[in-house]
Amino acid sequence: MPNLEHPAYPAATLLRLESLVPCRESQVSMLLSIFGERQQFTFSSIFIYGHTSSGKTYVMQTLLNTLQLPHVFVNCVEYFTSRLLLEEILIQLQNCSSETKHASRMLCDTFNDFVRLFKQAVASQDLQDQTLYIVLDRAEQLREMEANILPAFLRLQELTDRNVTVVLLSEIVWELFRPSTGCFEPFTLYFPDYSIGHLQKILSHNHPPEYSADFYAAYINILLGVFYMVCRDLKELQHLAALNFSKYCEPVVRGEANERDTRKLWKNIEPHLKKAMQTVYLREISSSQWERLQRADGEPGQLKGLSAHAHVELPYYSKFLLIAAYLASYNPVRTDKRFFLKHHGKIKKTSFMKKHEKTSNHLLGPKPFPLDRLLAILYSIVDNRVAPTANIFSQITSLVTLQLLSLVGHNDQLDGPRYKCTVSLDFIRAIAR
Repeated sequence: MPNLEHPAYPAATLLRLESLVPCRESQVSMLLSIFGERQQFTFSSIFIYGHTSSGKTYVMQTLLNTLQLPHVFVNCVEYFTSRLLLEEILIQLQNCSSETKHASRMLCDTFNDFVRLFKQAVASQDLQDQTLYIVLDRAEQLREMEANILPAFLRLQELTDRNVTVVLLSEIVWELFRPSTGCFEPFTLYFPDYSIGHLQKILSHNHPPEYSADFYAAYINILLGVFYMVCRDLKELQHLAALNFSKYCEPVVRGEANERDTRKLWKNIEPHLKKAMQTVYLREISSSQWERLQRADGEPGQLKGLSAHAHVELPYYSKFLLIAAYLASYNPVRTDKRFFLKHHGKIKKTSFMKKHEKTSNHLLGPKPFPLDRLLAILYSIVDNRVAPTANIFSQITSLVTLQLLSLVGHNDQLDGPRYKCTVSLDFIRAIAR
């Protein structure tokens, strides 16, 4: 039983549309109800919002293309000024109504010119008999344009007296769009995030033909079990699934396991997924480099080229300042004398420790430290003598700007500024080498 039903469109077309937009049937059904039949007037403006990778752009493009509805689709980031945006809409509109498909660029300086040229473009018979849809993707960019652009698009149907609907796609809510002077309120539609079940269904849909659907679904289940807590982005998950599937199949290809040996397959891919988890969203290396590294011999944890952020080039004394800041953040103050003085005298060992000191300092996180302690540790770990010049203090400010150090409290404190070191142990090890 198909979920999508509408008397204006053939059942076969709706069935094909439903297969192309999995897990978005309710949103598509709502849009079909709003659109109505081809020749009917609908809402003058529709505002669709949701987080990134929630299917807004894909659903709108698939819906309009599958049903062959006349439309214009423009990305507001690409056409970032009002003139570029209005001219691009007119050019695509000419392509919709012209048989030659070769539209010339026309000058459109104001929205009044756009309304006049828009009426001329839709004068052809094929556009007058049905609703024209203008889809503006990344519509939050409209707020950076002239103050009249957004209100005019919302009332375009009224200004042109034509059967046109403007659809705005955005990642932010309508309340952040609404001008202080007020404007026409569009019909709003929310696209929720995909649940883990939706992601499982979508990612398992396009399995490789040489492997069974159950085998690929088991792989996607393992992938989501690792990445779902840190990444809900469908595009990023599709990238990760394509990138790591060959490693998952290695035991099957070598004949060491069959498709049902889930335990062996998991043991083989677990270290690679953990390594990939450290670089989610970063794209530190290309897909081809990642595949070459996977094919190379050696432990997955020693793959070179991943974690390029751990190899930042810093000035000479900035490196020592960062090391000193890390030592000050993770070592108690009472240990400074033992660690950084050559002739510290006899240290009395205590037979007991406070309860909170039994926990590793790395688990407790970095502690704030004053500026004088940072400089004292710096002087003890640098071989040659360092004068406390303006150059040293400016490098501390640069480390704060780079967010390698964080300033705790305010600059006007009487006891001086306090800092925290925000980098990891692996980062400091790379700097120390």
